[in-house]
Amino acid sequence: MADAHQKNHDYHIIDPSPWPFLAAIGAFVITFGGVGFMRYLHAGSLKLFGIEFAGPWLFFIGLALILYVMYGWWSDTVKEAHEGAHTRVVSLHLRYGMIMFIASEVMFFVAWFWAYFDASLFPNEAIQASRVAFTGGQWPPKGIEVLDPWHLPLYNTIILLLSGTTVTWAHHALLHNDRRGMIQGLVITVLLGMLFSSVQAYEYIHAPFAFKNSIYGATFFMATGFHGFHVLIGTIFLLVCLLRALRGDFTPKQHFGFEAAAWYWHFVDVVWLFLFFCIYIWGGWGAPVA
Repeated sequence: MADAHQKNHDYHIIDPSPWPFLAAIGAFVITFGGVGFMRYLHAGSLKLFGIEFAGPWLFFIGLALILYVMYGWWSDTVKEAHEGAHTRVVSLHLRYGMIMFIASEVMFFVAWFWAYFDASLFPNEAIQASRVAFTGGQWPPKGIEVLDPWHLPLYNTIILLLSGTTVTWAHHALLHNDRRGMIQGLVITVLLGMLFSSVQAYEYIHAPFAFKNSIYGATFFMATGFHGFHVLIGTIFLLVCLLRALRGDFTPKQHFGFEAAAWYWHFVDVVWLFLFFCIYIWGGWGAPVA
């Protein structure tokens, strides 16, 4: 009888979990709350069944629920790994899932690059459609002063390239069971990620153009801003890996969480190189520098 229930395959059938259902509720609440939050910021109204939903509270409730689901779901995944549920086949499928996620992120950034190239290669149509005061069929539009690509953007490029080497160092240290080297590499990578975000925030504060009133500012901030958001997420991802490394979770044979974080960070590096060349260098070529 015991042999009938013995596991003789490499697949893992997970136990019934509340996380997918709670994640769906959180996604709905944060989406509906986001609409109410934007209405609230513009002094608008969002009434449903006689209840006023224009306000920030519903958005933050949805955000808190999603963060709770992320913590609980990933904690269960880590627990399953420690229990031996992540067999060779399961680990392979986890890697396939991460590859598909990064592929979807690539297409996400393709949309922003598409918008930027559409506006820059056909400036007459873009400037007329934006209904702003800038004139002339050129890119950047007349009246725009661009950021110097060889100043803070180059500095941030060097920071990200260095962080890519340090996370690779940490990964190789883990493969060779050098826990001290892994922790040192992760600490430096997290600090470099925080430095990048700080420099980009300083750059945004002192930018000579705004998000509104120009198609150049809108496409610039959307592309670079969403990349900055990904850097922030990647930094948190690596910080969690650092905390897990200090706890002794990773081994040379089982460390998918760290591997996924490293893949994500290298993806962020590569996207920045395209942003640096296409938007900062090529996109501002010939324009007056602030």
